Amino acid sequence: MKIVVVLRQVPDLIEPLEIADSGTALDLDGASFLLNESDDHALEQALLLKESVGGTVTVVALDFGDVDNTLYAAAAKGADQIIKIPWENDMPPGPRTAADMYAEVIRAQEADLVMIGCQAHDELQGALGSIMAQTLKLPYLGVIRGVDPSEDPAFVEAFKEFPGAVKARMEVRLPAVLGVLAANEPPRYVPVSRIRAATKSTEFEERETAAEMLDQEITITRIYAPEVGERAEMLEGSESEVAERITEILLERGVLK
Repeated sequence: MKIVVVLRQVPDLIEPLEIADSGTALDLDGASFLLNESDDHALEQALLLKESVGGTVTVVALDFGDVDNTLYAAAAKGADQIIKIPWENDMPPGPRTAADMYAEVIRAQEADLVMIGCQAHDELQGALGSIMAQTLKLPYLGVIRGVDPSEDPAFVEAFKEFPGAVKARMEVRLPAVLGVLAANEPPRYVPVSRIRAATKSTEFEERETAAEMLDQEITITRIYAPEVGERAEMLEGSESEVAERITEILLERGVLK
């Protein structure tokens, strides 16, 4: 089975994000980036399928953020081929442009299965996977929690999650695009030593694309920072003083009588 996985860089939400002077975008100059969580699960699911039925895993990513570290880690985990798409802008492309770029590279791979995280926190409504599938003219199934090989090699069994944590087992005819929410197992840990070894042995293939910058279908007119509510009260003093203050608060709130 030939599997292609799309890996995306997203801003790390642990650190505060700043709004650009335009007021319509984030200022990513000082942001740090990491691998999109559901894309990490898509990679893990691809590696599990490879280990189960054989085949190859190809990773495709835009040259944006800290992508090299992500790609070396993917190689250390077991990815067979790494393709990087040049991208020189300070901001990532919108879903329509990104879909065209990924699709142009993926189409040449003639993959049996394309996997991508079903959502990203910097993307509206997880649109990229479905737009990319439409561009590739392949069926799309999203919000997948696990994929198993089928007895018929022309299919895979995908477990789609519905509201209420209800899962349905679906047979998906290949080739297809799957939007992965979670893999059958948590993404594997790869030691730093193996990543360092991968930096010496892994070569990235760069693929230019002819995709044009397309207008966003949704225009952002203004971004606002969240309003700051009341701060927490920090209790100071000795143990008895802190305990006394906690008791007072509980009495004030009606928890104690």
